[in-house]
Amino acid sequence: MENKTSSSNFIKSIVEADLKAGKVSEIVTRFPPEPNGYLHIGHAKSICLNFELADEYKGKTNLRFDDTNPVKEDTEYVEAIQEDVRWLGFEWDELRFASDYFEEMYERAVLLIKKGKAFVCDLTAEQIREMRGSLTEPGKNSPFRDRSVEENLDLFARMRAGEFKDGEKVLRAKIDMGSPNINLRDPVIYRISHSHHHRTGDAWCIYPMYDYAHPLGDAIEGVTHSICTLEFEDHRPLYDWVIAECEMEATPHQYEFARLNVTNTIMSKRYLKSLVDEGVVDAWDDPRMPTISGLRRKGFTPEAMRAFCREIGVARAYSVVDERMLEHFIREDLKLKALRTMAVIEPLKVVITNYPEGQVEMLEAENNAENEEMGTRQIPFSREIYIERDDFMENPVAKYFRLFPGNEVRLKHAYFITCQEVIKDAEGNVVELRCTYDPETKSGSGFTGRKVKGTIHWVEASQAVPAQFRLFEPLLVDGDDDDRPFLERINPDSLEVREGFVEPNMKEAQGQDKFQFFRHGYFNVDPKLTGADKVVFNRIVSLKSSFDPAKG
Repeated sequence: MENKTSSSNFIKSIVEADLKAGKVSEIVTRFPPEPNGYLHIGHAKSICLNFELADEYKGKTNLRFDDTNPVKEDTEYVEAIQEDVRWLGFEWDELRFASDYFEEMYERAVLLIKKGKAFVCDLTAEQIREMRGSLTEPGKNSPFRDRSVEENLDLFARMRAGEFKDGEKVLRAKIDMGSPNINLRDPVIYRISHSHHHRTGDAWCIYPMYDYAHPLGDAIEGVTHSICTLEFEDHRPLYDWVIAECEMEATPHQYEFARLNVTNTIMSKRYLKSLVDEGVVDAWDDPRMPTISGLRRKGFTPEAMRAFCREIGVARAYSVVDERMLEHFIREDLKLKALRTMAVIEPLKVVITNYPEGQVEMLEAENNAENEEMGTRQIPFSREIYIERDDFMENPVAKYFRLFPGNEVRLKHAYFITCQEVIKDAEGNVVELRCTYDPETKSGSGFTGRKVKGTIHWVEASQAVPAQFRLFEPLLVDGDDDDRPFLERINPDSLEVREGFVEPNMKEAQGQDKFQFFRHGYFNVDPKLTGADKVVFNRIVSLKSSFDPAKG
């Protein structure tokens, strides 16, 4: 796999400088997800950044689960995250968990207590918040801040032994309640939670807080460049304090970059979880979801995702990426890979009255006009076919060149046909067209007698394979500036389901097979809904966009 990082990657410049100066001898990065949900496209940027940096400079990357909150964590998320990372094309050097280090983290906390740098506090969470102060006012010391070392050691050991209830006591770092950085105002570093942990079971009833566990995990693993998003910038002084005061041998440094924001895309794990919990989508991998698993099921490829992540670069400035950029990269990736075939998603029956009854003719069609190596296929043609309903208009508007009474069009890969008669049902709906064909106009025959302006696609009726087509629109009706409650902003038309037909060569299509359907776009075989009795296609993206990646 190619290992190229974007030229706009400022962290890459830092890595190169550190190696050149001898500050580090080997690059060690980590991707540290919390196993409390599925990864989304924003995580894909972080995955690519961490793994590709290490790969490019012959370093290593660990996958480390920060599993410090057993209430929200599950092995389902652990397995899904591993699958996502591997699907993107990466393999970690070591699989680690914060829970691997619980004993060492506890001993480091004991060290802090002995140094007078931590204390057991009996205040409630609400009281701690009230005494924390504000951006303009300093916080107030806890009345328990001056407990003796001996009392703190005793209470902390009893916390571990399970003598106290949830929320009854916490362990706080003793730093500075007057610090202008609120994160340094005696933050909680351990809380009591009598919860079953997905790995350690019931061995622990106290758990380290993220801001304490994360730097210790980095230091234990010898991480050289701890890369995170900008919301953690104000946490960096606490990150450095924990490493220094816990007397860790390794001293990793934290670097922050701007998180990925994409237009019309939900990037909050909390909101994504609410969509699943409220049944707005069918699962975390619903193709409308911006999760990596959702994008995979929709039909995106890892190659397109990696190219997208490289193109957007790594910077510190906040920006929003146009969703059409991601669509551009999947088109670019599939244009030479996908079989080009025909599908009718809203069928209208056509009877070619002068074609011999009972005869089925096989026609040759190229599989991809831009990639001759993909060869050709045989498609059936007979007296009865299906065309797209919107390829016919009984009373055509100006410059409408497709089928209408008396007009002649080209059937792609086949013949010219002319509409002679329109059949309607009792309600006046068009249910069938009667047409004639010109046998001299067969595709590939070299016919030059006349030209037609319209070309339409079709599927032969007797061998057509019934298929379901799922067409998607953004889940959000409006942008982030909409102040309505989140669930009221959901687009009720985010999914449209059509029942139609595909060519007979689609009968054996398997989950994740990808095709370009003439005029409709690129589609992926849904791996969950496709079965022996039906083929279900998800539209990945339409065929064309006005987006220019060079202009952004």
